[in-house]
Amino acid sequence: MKLGNHLFDARKKVGLSQENVAEKLGVSRQTISKWETDETIPDIYQSKRLAKLYGLTLDELVDFDLDVKELEETIDKTPDDVQQKVDWTKVWAKKYPVLASYPEQVDVAEYAAQLSELLKKLRADYGYNQVDALLVLKDILGKTGLAK
Repeated sequence: MKLGNHLFDARKKVGLSQENVAEKLGVSRQTISKWETDETIPDIYQSKRLAKLYGLTLDELVDFDLDVKELEETIDKTPDDVQQKVDWTKVWAKKYPVLASYPEQVDVAEYAAQLSELLKKLRADYGYNQVDALLVLKDILGKTGLAK
């Protein structure tokens, strides 16, 4: 997402018009429009004021992570019993189709046995419970993929 789109979304989320924002910042409505269409960008002083007006940190305003933050908040608010009912593989397969197709191609039992041994080792070596060992292994696998 571009900064302009992010500024537009942040403004809409707090229910302000371009005129409202312009008045509060002492700039023209056209200036707000130019920021939101990426014709120009606000300086650091105006960015700090925008962040405060929109109820965001400066990092949140410029990092464009609002979607991530909203997703994290939604997951946090979802009760554990509801999360247990979600078929996460099916959900993620909509974005990553390989998650739906790999069981037909990969010898899952072979890899499952090897991963099971790694989980047992993590539990024995570090005293992790099953869930913590799985999370640690998942994190290690993710970092291995990023290193290449």
